[in-house]
Amino acid sequence: MAHHKSAKKRIVRNEARRVRNKSLLSAMRTLVKKVEKLITEGKSDDAKTAFAKAESALAKGVSKKIIAKSTASRKTSRLSQAVKKLK
Repeated sequence: MAHHKSAKKRIVRNEARRVRNKSLLSAMRTLVKKVEKLITEGKSDDAKTAFAKAESALAKGVSKKIIAKSTASRKTSRLSQAVKKLK
């Protein structure tokens, strides 16, 4: 257990960040899964709108340093290709 005031504060801040990051990561994964499900069902219009939301969430994840930039761009690219094939 921490003894210094600053170390105790750091523990509280780290926990708050951990919870926030976990929530954002979970939401991001859910949006990506939603797009993948719509792609497998062949619903192109719904997939396009869901893809826009997922792309936004991935970009936000990069800006918040939850995921790496390359990971987000790879996921975005693969989803985009899959959505375009639905036409």
